[in-house]
Amino acid sequence: MSVRLKLTLSYTGFLMLAATLVLGVVWLFLLRYSPRDGIDSLRELLNPGVFIGGWGPRVFLPAALVVLAFLLVFGLVGGWFLAGRMLAPLAQITDATRLASGGSLAHRIRLPGRRDEFRELADSFDAMLARLEAHVAEQRRFAANASHELRTPLAIAQTFLEVARKDPDGDTGALVERLHAVNSRAIDLTEALLVLSRADQRSFTPEHVDLSLLAEEATETLLPLAGRRGVTIETSGDVTPTTGSPALLLQLTTNLVHNAIVHNLPDGAVEPGTVHVRTDTRPDGATLVVENTGERLTEGLVSTLAEPFQRGTERARAARTGADHVGVGLGLAIVRSIAEAHDGTLALAPRPGGGLRATVRLPAGHV
Repeated sequence: MSVRLKLTLSYTGFLMLAATLVLGVVWLFLLRYSPRDGIDSLRELLNPGVFIGGWGPRVFLPAALVVLAFLLVFGLVGGWFLAGRMLAPLAQITDATRLASGGSLAHRIRLPGRRDEFRELADSFDAMLARLEAHVAEQRRFAANASHELRTPLAIAQTFLEVARKDPDGDTGALVERLHAVNSRAIDLTEALLVLSRADQRSFTPEHVDLSLLAEEATETLLPLAGRRGVTIETSGDVTPTTGSPALLLQLTTNLVHNAIVHNLPDGAVEPGTVHVRTDTRPDGATLVVENTGERLTEGLVSTLAEPFQRGTERARAARTGADHVGVGLGLAIVRSIAEAHDGTLALAPRPGGGLRATVRLPAGHV
């Protein structure tokens, strides 16, 4: 049976039960107010003259049956109509679900009327469709960008090989060096894509982690790179417990520090570039802040830095000139995905004097 038929039968059954009870009360009322002090036999009970106005059972029962028959028809018709009115919003939600299952994520229910259970369900469904549509669009952009980024080193390698084939007497050492650089970049991009996929799938076992130790480890690992670029790294913070994957959180911290070193003041600047790394424990969780000096950034540019394959001005120049440590455009995207996989957030903001401030907030944990 359909839900509408079930509701109709439920309404009708309840109406018949209530009518039967009411008629029973009326019957008891007539019996109580009988003009006779006592009724000794069934014959006297069936005598219409026993009750006031002659409403004995031979008169009352047929009238009661007529009333019940009328209420049965009335309940079925009225219940069917009311059930249809009540379930009309559900039909709109069902139609929207069919459209969504067919791939149409742009459709919205936008259920009118006052806020009730159906309205809340429709609004929640509309919000879910909006998130799905945005997610699908982001995945399509990501797939297109990833294909482009992976195709670029392969195309460069193919060009080098064609040049070498046309000039067999050329410098093979330089060719091998260039192919090695292109291959390394493709490997870095593939590994970054795997890390990003792992973070999105949350395929890790949570453990207790001290964020301050991860910050120190990432800083020590990147000290040689900072020394070559003339950047000073300063770290501070006490024990900062959180919960998550130590490997992914170390990747998050390393990406932030690496990004702060690479996108710092250019070589030959009046003052050396600096990177400040600090961890802090708050009642609402653990915080990691990485700040660096550098060029002045606009709010519009900063808002796009965490998108996959988005490059800042210096990174774009480095990519064109072939500088080392250019990156693959996934550093901050990986940081955001790892933070969200740990129920945390990533906030990026330009510093007033130039540079970037990256703040990661993670749930609190135990040491």
